[in-house]
Amino acid sequence: MPLLDRLSGEALKQYVDAADSIRLFPLWLGRGGEAPPEIEPFLWRWSEVQPLVLKSGEAVTPDRDVERRIMGLTPPGLERGSTHTLVANLQLLLPGETAPAHRHTPTALRWILTGTGAYTTVEGDKLWMEPGDLILTPSWTWHDHANVGNEPMIWLDGLDVPLVKFLKANFYEAFPEDQHPVTGVGESMAKYASGALRPAWEDQEVPYSPLWHYKWDRTYEALKNLAEVSSSPFDDVAMEYSDPATGGPVLRTMTCWIQLLRPGVQTRAHRHTSSKVYQVFRGEGYSVIDGQRFDWTEGDFFVVPSWAWHEHASSAETESVLFSIQDTPIMKSLALYREEPYTEHAGHQPVTSHFPAGKPA
Repeated sequence: MPLLDRLSGEALKQYVDAADSIRLFPLWLGRGGEAPPEIEPFLWRWSEVQPLVLKSGEAVTPDRDVERRIMGLTPPGLERGSTHTLVANLQLLLPGETAPAHRHTPTALRWILTGTGAYTTVEGDKLWMEPGDLILTPSWTWHDHANVGNEPMIWLDGLDVPLVKFLKANFYEAFPEDQHPVTGVGESMAKYASGALRPAWEDQEVPYSPLWHYKWDRTYEALKNLAEVSSSPFDDVAMEYSDPATGGPVLRTMTCWIQLLRPGVQTRAHRHTSSKVYQVFRGEGYSVIDGQRFDWTEGDFFVVPSWAWHEHASSAETESVLFSIQDTPIMKSLALYREEPYTEHAGHQPVTSHFPAGKPA
């Protein structure tokens, strides 16, 4: 006899109420009610985002009350954050401004979008920022930003805040002064940027990359070199930023990819249990995410939720470069990462709609 038939309606209600009164729940009944909303794929156009980010400079100053002038990329299905584990924010720093020094347990990274003349200092190492640079600010490292140039700086912040908050491990501390002391300029690059060599007298036991600054010119050169010899059917010429001490991801909770889509290339679709936030650094093309086509151009951002089918295509005339933040290290460390290729239609999804939602295919 089914379990639910063993008690009458009133008796079952009394039973459930008694269990509920001591915070005990019979899971075979199900929770009922509405399921939490699913995160939807979404795209933000740079042409719409940039004016609002610049306008924020008239609304607020990055002082000790505000700390950072940031605007978050939040897709439908979330109140905050960009995926269930990641936050992607856009930060603006105007000429003459300083974003004061602090540290926090969430890990952060900076992908530089526009402007020159600003720097980030991480644990005393002064790192000058240029478009296409990746800068790490690992968990609990002191860091501040300053713009001593004459043009606005905009960059993409990536953090693991949703994960850290879920784990009840979110801590923060302000430095006594607006900026913490500078002890060197580009020291992490001088020590570790060669990749194949490192200081013989140093043992790296920190849980993150000792290299905090990945320069665009070296990154692009590596992409072009790889494009001459190999590529992936799912991502074309894709490279993962790596920890030179271990060869693994740069951070324990996040990794970053840079990928080159050669002119006219259309990748095959696949899906995996990691979520991604992309920025179109160069070029134009489109991505198909769960059957919806997202046309993008230089500067745009888009999010691919976990376990969503996705594929990319570059314009026939130009190459495209995509930067992405991913939570893959979390899933792999918990043995929860899985990946699956799309096997129908020669690896390409039928397009059922165009972004924005409701636009016919």
